[in-house]
Order: sequence, then C-alpha cells, then structure tokens
Amino acid sequence: MRLTTLTPTRLVIGGLALVLALSACGRVSQVGRVPPMTAPESTAEYMAMASPDLASGLPERPDSAASLWTGAQHSLVADRRAQGRGDILTVVIEIDDRAEIQNSSGRSRSASDKVSIPQLAGLPQRIDEKLPEGASMDEMVEAKSSSTFKGSGNISRRDKMTLRVAATIVEKLPNGVLRIEGSQEVRVNYEVRVLTVSGFVRPSDIGRRNEIAYDRIAGARIAYGGRGQISDVQQPRYGQQLADILLPY
Repeated sequence: MRLTTLTPTRLVIGGLALVLALSACGRVSQVGRVPPMTAPESTAEYMAMASPDLASGLPERPDSAASLWTGAQHSLVADRRAQGRGDILTVVIEIDDRAEIQNSSGRSRSASDKVSIPQLAGLPQRIDEKLPEGASMDEMVEAKSSSTFKGSGNISRRDKMTLRVAATIVEKLPNGVLRIEGSQEVRVNYEVRVLTVSGFVRPSDIGRRNEIAYDRIAGARIAYGGRGQISDVQQPRYGQQLADILLPY
C-alpha cells in the first residue's frame, strides 16, 4: 500500500477548488428563482418595536383620562414625533452633490559636468603619451544629464439621489440622542433593490411631520444597491477577482 503526501501547493489548490465549488453550489441553488428578501422579524427595527423602552415614557396621571389635553399619542394635541425606542420616523434623502478637482504639475532638471587638466607641471603631456589614441587629459571627463516630468489629473463627479425611507429608533443614548436604523427592499422581477440608512439624530431636529433630513443625521450611513440577476452579471467572476489580487501585473 502506497501513501501519498500532499505538498503545500496541492493543499492550497485543493482549498481554492473547494471554496469555488461551495460558492458555485450556492449560485446554482438560485437558478430559476427570485432572490430572497430579508425577513422583517430578523432586523433590529423589529426588535426595537417588539420590546420598546418602557422606562422612557412617563406614567399617566389618574385624572388624565378625563382631560381634553392629555399627552397620550391618540390625543389631538399630543406630540406625534418619534421620541423613544420603537417609534418610527421618515428619513428624507435628497443628495445632489458635485465635485470637480483639476491639478497639474511639471518638473524639469538639467546638469552638466566637465573635468580637464590641460596643464599641471607637464604631467598631463606625459600621461597623454601613454593613453590610447584619441584620449587626452584636456577632456578627461564630460557628463550631461537632463530629465523632464509632466503630470495632470482631472476628477469630475456628481451624485444625485432622492429617496424617502421609514426608520425606527432602536436605541436612546444617555444624552438623549436617538440611534435610528431603516431598511427597505423592493423586488421587481428577478432583482431586489435594497436601501438602508442608519445614524444618530437629535429629537429637536425631527420636524413636525415626523421627518428628518439626511444632512441632520450624525454618522449617517446610506446604502443603495441590490441583488439579483442584473447585479450578478455586473460583477466579475471569482476567478477573475482572485487573479486581480494575486497577479503582480
């Protein structure tokens, strides 16, 4: 019986082949099926709404039930803006940014050196007799160099996006700042459009219509993308991605 030892190279190749095979199996399982959507119950928004922060609300007075000016949410004069864990508000995203950068640089340098000894107590003449034909101490060393560099760059970019998404307060920090998270998924045929937003907001920045602009969200993280057949075709294959990383040219 003969035992075969695997070299490190074979182990690496075998591991890469196993990873590619497993990833291919995952892709094959989605052939002919629409891309799945994320279950709302698995998000942090649902957890915040399912277990609201009861300590943040003030207990109602016993006589508030008979008052026309009660502060409960169902009251006509109550503040209906989101203010505690589990409350929902609308994030208005209206991005219209444009940036242009243009620069140029140039560099030029030249140098010249020359060394000769025509007279030095008759020594150059004696040395010339022993030098090869055409060589002389009068022009012993002469060197010249020059270099020129020019560079230019131009960047032009414009981002425009107009969206509205509902977000949920998932946490109320000790200083009163609210941490929000929101997600939205829309499936059209075999493509799912995904929009996510998160960040920190001040309760005073929430408008009367229970809306807040994206530029008032600290640490805002806005992502707009998708998954499905179109997104899959636009991505390079795994082999090409590995080649781009490993190949030095």
